[in-house]
Amino acid sequence: MVVLTFEPKVYVEIVMSKEKKSGEVSFLLGDTNGDEVEEGTSPEDDPQSGPLEDHHEERHDSVPSMISASSSREDSSQEPKLKSTRLSFSEILRGVSTFGIDPLKNQPSDFSHGKQIGHRHSMSGASNLDSRGRRMSYHPKDFSVATPEEFVKRFGGKSVINKVLIANNGIAAVKCMRSVRRWAYEMFRNERAIRFVVMVTPEDLKANAEYIRLADQYVPVQGGTNNNNYANVELILDIAKRTQVQAVWAGWGHASENPKLPELLHKNGIIFIGPPEGAMWALGDKIASSIVAQTAGVPTMPWSGSGLTLKYNKEDNKPLSVPSDLYRKGCVEDVDEGLKSANKIGFPVMIKASEGGGGKGIRKAENADDFPNLFRQVQAEVPGSPIFIMKLATHARHLEVQILADNYGNAISLFGRDCSIQRRHQKIIEEAPASVATSVVFDKMEQAAVTLAKMVCYVSAGTVEYLYNEETETFHFLELNPRLQVEHPCTEMVADINLPAAQLQIAMGLPLYRLKDIRQLYDVDTWGDTPIDFSNPSMHPRPRGHVIAARITSENPDEGFKPSSGTVQELNFRSSKNVWGYFSVAATGGLHEYADSQFGHCFSWGEDREDARENLVVALKELSIRGDFRTTVEYLIKLFETEEYQNNKITTGWLDKLISENVQAEKPDVMLGVISGALHIGDYQIQDCFQTFQASLERGQILPANSLKNHVDVEFISEGIKYNVKVVKTGPNNYFICMNGSILEVEAHRLSDGGLLISFDGASYTTYMKDQNADLSPSAGKLLNYMIDDGGHVFAGDVYAEIEVMKMVMELRVTENGCVHYVKRPGAVLDGGSVVAHLDLDDPSRVQQAQSFTGTLPQPQAPPTHGEKLHQLFQSTRAELENILAGYSLPEPYFRPKLQESIERLMKCLRDPALPLLELQRKSESLHHCLKILRIHLSIELTAPKRYLQVA
Repeated sequence: MVVLTFEPKVYVEIVMSKEKKSGEVSFLLGDTNGDEVEEGTSPEDDPQSGPLEDHHEERHDSVPSMISASSSREDSSQEPKLKSTRLSFSEILRGVSTFGIDPLKNQPSDFSHGKQIGHRHSMSGASNLDSRGRRMSYHPKDFSVATPEEFVKRFGGKSVINKVLIANNGIAAVKCMRSVRRWAYEMFRNERAIRFVVMVTPEDLKANAEYIRLADQYVPVQGGTNNNNYANVELILDIAKRTQVQAVWAGWGHASENPKLPELLHKNGIIFIGPPEGAMWALGDKIASSIVAQTAGVPTMPWSGSGLTLKYNKEDNKPLSVPSDLYRKGCVEDVDEGLKSANKIGFPVMIKASEGGGGKGIRKAENADDFPNLFRQVQAEVPGSPIFIMKLATHARHLEVQILADNYGNAISLFGRDCSIQRRHQKIIEEAPASVATSVVFDKMEQAAVTLAKMVCYVSAGTVEYLYNEETETFHFLELNPRLQVEHPCTEMVADINLPAAQLQIAMGLPLYRLKDIRQLYDVDTWGDTPIDFSNPSMHPRPRGHVIAARITSENPDEGFKPSSGTVQELNFRSSKNVWGYFSVAATGGLHEYADSQFGHCFSWGEDREDARENLVVALKELSIRGDFRTTVEYLIKLFETEEYQNNKITTGWLDKLISENVQAEKPDVMLGVISGALHIGDYQIQDCFQTFQASLERGQILPANSLKNHVDVEFISEGIKYNVKVVKTGPNNYFICMNGSILEVEAHRLSDGGLLISFDGASYTTYMKDQNADLSPSAGKLLNYMIDDGGHVFAGDVYAEIEVMKMVMELRVTENGCVHYVKRPGAVLDGGSVVAHLDLDDPSRVQQAQSFTGTLPQPQAPPTHGEKLHQLFQSTRAELENILAGYSLPEPYFRPKLQESIERLMKCLRDPALPLLELQRKSESLHHCLKILRIHLSIELTAPKRYLQVA
C-alpha cells in the first residue's frame, strides 16, 4: 500500500559566500544655473564624512537623476571646468530626483521599513538627456508648496487628497507608499504630507508584513479569503468613511478591477484613484473590452463573442458602454455551451474568467475530453465570474502598452513591455521596452491602445495587452487591465515617471500636461503650464535603455511552480550595478496561505538588453533568501542564461514547455548535499548528547560513559538512493565523514543563525537544514474535491484530487496504477505532511525500493589549508594528538591507523633539526609588530621633555 500525502520536500540550501568589495563612486553635480559642476566621491571613501545612517543602503535608488557616473572617456575640452569637492551622502540626496527622494534629516524612524534596496538606474546615453544624465528641459523648482492644498491650487487641480486608504496588502501597498512618499518629499519637503491607512488581517499581522510598519494608520479586518477583506467593496467603503480618507487606492488584484468599488466610492464623495466605473466596466472586463476592441477595428483572436460590435459615433464624445444583452452573447453559461463554442472555434482553446487575473481563472484545453474538468477549475478559482472561450495563440509573444489618461480627454502611451515568459499563464519575467516588435507595428499597438482609452473616457493608469506573432508581424487584442500592474516599475525606469504619484495627481484633478514627469518626458518647461498637443507633439519621447524584471515567488520550480507559504529567516538583497528590488517581507516575517505567492520584485537597467540581463543575473546570484519554502531564484538564473532567452527567441509557451520537460535549475553536487546533511544531523545529535550529560552532572547525576559519544551513524534517502554515513567529531570544529571505507576530513563551524560554515577541498560553503516536521505552515492548503470516487481505479498520471494553495487550484496526481481510498473529506485543511489518500497498487512490486549507495566519498584535490611546511605540519599534528587526548578519538577500525600515522608524522617533525629554528622564526614574526610599537612609545617618551623645554 502507498500513502499519498501533500508534503513539501526536505532540502539542504547551500549558499556560496562571496565578499563584495566596494569601489569609489564619482558623481557630477550641477548647480542651479548649469554653468559649473562639481565632482565628488562617495562618502564611503571619505574618512571625514563620518558614519552614514544605518538605513542608507536601502536608499541607493534614490540618488537623483541629475547625478550620473563620470566617464573618463568624455572629451574634457567639451566639458566645463571641474572643481574637486567631497560631498556628504546627505548633500547628494538634497538634489531633485524625478522619482522623489527620501530625506535623511528630520525623518520618522520608521521611514526606511519598505525594504526597497538597490542602486538608482543610470539615465546616461538617453536621447533627451545631457552628458550628466539631466533632462535638457529640466528647470529647478523656483517655488515652494508646503501642503496638498497649496499644490492643488498652484497646479490647477480640483480635489485635495492628503489621506489615502490602500485597499491592498503585500508588495502593492509597499510600492505605493514608497513611491508617493518620494514624490511628497520632492514636492513638499515632507514625505508624510500624504498619510496612508491600510487594512490588516490577522494573517498579515502574524506574518509580520512589511506594509503594516510603513503605514500611518492600520485598521484590523477579518482574515481568511479576500472576499472577507481586500476584495470586499462594502467593507472598503465603510473603512474609508470611518477613517475619513479623501481617496482609495486599490493597486492590483483583490478589488482593483471591480467596477462596484469606484461606483460606491463616488456615490459617497470619496475619490477612487483609478478609472471611473463606466470605463472600468467597458475595458476592465475581458468580455466587454473585446467587444469594444472589435468596435474600434482592433484585431482580436477568434472567441465566443467574435463579430459582436457596438454602435459608436466619435462625434458624440460620449463614453462607450456595452449593454448587458450584447455582453451575454459573448459568454458561455455552462460546460455544454462552452464545449459547443470550443468546437466551433477549434481546439486548443483558452477557458477564461472575465474577472480573473494574475494566472487565476484561466486554463488551456487541448481537447474535448479535458474540457469539462478544466472548465470547473476556472469556475472554482473565480466564483461567479462570467466565462468565455478564446482560441489559443501558438508561437505568440505577450506584449503590452502602458497608458496614462486624465479627466480631460488626454491619453498617452508610455512605451511597452514584453511579458512573454509565463508559467500557468502568469508572468514571471518582464522587460521594457518591447524590443521584439518593429517600431512600425508597435506604433500601431500604441495608437490602438490610446484610441480604446479615449473611446470609454478612461482615466488614470492602465495596460492594453496584445498577442504578437513575430513571424507574421501581426498582433491581436488580448485584454485591458484597468489598474496599475505589478511590472509597472519597468516603465518607470525607461520613461523616468513615478506612476503611483502620477495616479495621485490625476485623481487630484491635474491635467496630464501639468505633471512634472510628463513635461520632462516631452521635453518642455518642467514647471510650466502650457498645454501639450499629445497627438502631435514637438518631440516624440523614446524609451531610455532597457529594463528586465524578475518576480520573486514562494514556488517550487521542481514541482511545477507549486506555491507554498511559510516563514523567512533571512532575506539579503545585495544591490548590484543599476539593479534594485523591493520585498513585502523581511527577516522574521513570512507568507500566509491567503497571500499571493509573489513577495519580491527585482529590476535591472542597462544600456541595452544584454547589459540589463547580465546585471540582473549577478544580482540574483547574490540574493540570499532562507526560509521554510522554496523560491524561484535559482530557476530564474537558469532561464536568463539559456540560449533562447539571450537570443530573444521565446514565446508565451516556452516556460511551460520547460516545466513539462522537467528542466530543473542547477543544484549543488549530490555528494556535497550528502556531506552537508550528514554534518548537520550528526552535529546536532553529538551536541544533544553532550548537553544531556552536562545537565545530568549539574543535577548531581552521573550517566553511563557510553551516553557521551563523539560519533553517530546517519542514514537518509535522497532521490531513491540510501546513504549510510558515520560522522565523527575529532575536535571542537573538526569532523571525519566515513562512508563505505572512505574518510573525508572536514572543518565546520556552527553559526549563530543555525547554519554550518563548512570547509573542505579548498572551498567553503554556508549550509542550512530544514526539518520537514518543524516550522511548517499552519495551513498549507485546502482540499477542494476528489475527481475519482472512493475506491475507484486510477492509472498513473490521473488526477485524483484538487487542492487550493495560496489562491491557486492545484491538481494531485497518482504515480502508479491502483485503487484509491480517501482519508480526508473535501473542504479539509491540509497541514504539511497530511495524508490525503491510500493507493492500493495493482502491482505491489512497482514500489520503488531505495538502493544503497556503494560509492565512496570524494577525495580532496586541493592542498591542505594548514600548510605543508615543517613547522606547520608540526602544529597541525600536535593539535590532532591533543584533540585525541581531550576525548575526540576516532572509533575502530579507523582509530589505530590514524593514531599511528599522526605519531609517525610528529616524530618525523621532531627529528628534523630545522624545526626549532622555524618555530623561533614564527614566534619572532608575531613579536615584531609588538616591538615596533614599543619603540614608538619609547621614542615619544624620550623626545617629549625636549619639546616641552623648547615651548617654555
